Amino acid sequence: MNESTPAPAPLLEVTDVSLNFGGVTALREVSYDVLPGELFAVIGPNGAGKTSIFNCLNAVYHPQTGSARLDGVELLDLKPADTAELGIARTFQNLALFTNLSVIDNLMLGRHHLLKAGPISGPLWFGKARREERSHRRRCAEIADFLDLADYGEMPVGALPYGVQKRIELGRALAMEPRLLLLDEPVAGMNQEETEDTARHIVQIRRELGIATILVEHQMDLVMDLADRVMVLDFGRVVTIGDPASVQNDERVHQVYLGRSDA
Repeated sequence: MNESTPAPAPLLEVTDVSLNFGGVTALREVSYDVLPGELFAVIGPNGAGKTSIFNCLNAVYHPQTGSARLDGVELLDLKPADTAELGIARTFQNLALFTNLSVIDNLMLGRHHLLKAGPISGPLWFGKARREERSHRRRCAEIADFLDLADYGEMPVGALPYGVQKRIELGRALAMEPRLLLLDEPVAGMNQEETEDTARHIVQIRRELGIATILVEHQMDLVMDLADRVMVLDFGRVVTIGDPASVQNDERVHQVYLGRSDA
């Protein structure tokens, strides 16, 4: 009998995280893990704590209790810049782009923590600083091509359609060369064609780049089609974690989020 292949060790391990704001509890003893290369989705009603999970992982919020470790490194006591250095990148519900800059310049902002030029050569742009910037711009051009943004490379972001701008936001996160990608409602406000394009790129990121991803999204068809596992939150508590089929058939999920089981 062939021995079964052991399961990979989790990339991210979150244990008993609780987050309170005064008398309001945003997260209650939340525990989950994310495997290397996995697409892990988080769903739940508005106010369930989904965005709070992201804010804890990239050190915007500091929970009162619990642990979150990326490859064994504790995240909860760090600063946001430290989490970027460790390889956590994030997109946001609301666009946070520089609309007067070009697409490539916006992608370059995602590589700020990777720039090593010193305080003299950097501003004067000579020698190592010039070679380094050219190298990073080539990488950003590759990312633009990967996300079908190459035709827009030198155009100002503010002149581009909303769906393209959302893709640029995704590209800037990829430019950080992440090990863990946090996608906060990546298709919010998109039409059907834009949503399908974004879904295709999320699949490509997983298959071709192998980046572990946590997806927060309200479009259930998208979540159930793309996710390996789904965690359901309600009032800051974990209702269930499982594969999409088991989550869809869980009566508790119907009660708190998906509607009546006989609908």
